[in-house]
Amino acid sequence: MCKGVPFVSDDNKPKILIVDDEPMNIELMEEYLTDDYETLTASNGKEAIELVQNHDPDLILLDIMMPGMDGYEVCTILKSQSKTQFTPIVMVTALSDIKERIKGIEAGADDFLTIPVNRLEMTTRVRSLLRVKQLHDIVIEEKNQLEMQNRVRSVLAAIIPMIIQPLSVNDKNIVIQQMTNMVEKTILAYLLDQEEGHPGCVGNVCIDVLNQLGGDFNVEQITEYKFNVKGIKCPWGAKEARRNPILCNLTRGIISKMASRKEGNWNVKVLKTMGNGDEFCLFDISQQT
Repeated sequence: MCKGVPFVSDDNKPKILIVDDEPMNIELMEEYLTDDYETLTASNGKEAIELVQNHDPDLILLDIMMPGMDGYEVCTILKSQSKTQFTPIVMVTALSDIKERIKGIEAGADDFLTIPVNRLEMTTRVRSLLRVKQLHDIVIEEKNQLEMQNRVRSVLAAIIPMIIQPLSVNDKNIVIQQMTNMVEKTILAYLLDQEEGHPGCVGNVCIDVLNQLGGDFNVEQITEYKFNVKGIKCPWGAKEARRNPILCNLTRGIISKMASRKEGNWNVKVLKTMGNGDEFCLFDISQQT
């Protein structure tokens, strides 16, 4: 495990781009970083921008005073592009004037180091910024996954009426059964891992499944053989469920499938559904004794 960044392996070191027109400065910073990071180097602003586009570094150490395109201009360009706007940039400078630092902040710099660079200060700042960058990337990835789930639900909700409308009642029931079976297969592996944690509690198994699909359900045990499952967030999306109440049948089918996996003869009764205009979904699960 890397000493500098505890959450990446040696086989996948973060990439750091060092940009400086002084070879001695580059050699010094490379020496400080080479054990824990993969380093790239550039001697001018134009070369730095090309390397960023081609190699996607995780962090940039950027000299301010360079001939031609200076560090301010490089930073402004990179922070204005969607691909690199969240890449941390540490400006490295011999200047200590507050106006110069303000200019760097206005260009989008995330932090500053003063030449001569102190090893401990540099590695600490690099490690901290990389940790923030990783957390940001995780949030973006989860946001993208959520957006994809919402798109899938929207497509599902839009296509169901097209499939169901021309069918007979009997055929509609067959389609719903097939959809329920498909959902059950998708989550079967999850259930096999989770069931040991819910011995004898069919309600918890049901809400775990619905919450994995994107809902917000909880269970209330009424008696040893009776549970209420309440949902305040529909796994298919509230608007989609109201437009297509058939989705509520799919939810009931999933609960029935999960209940049938537990020992005993369980019966599922629909009391309320958001698809029918209620404020929440409510299902009664009881075991026939």
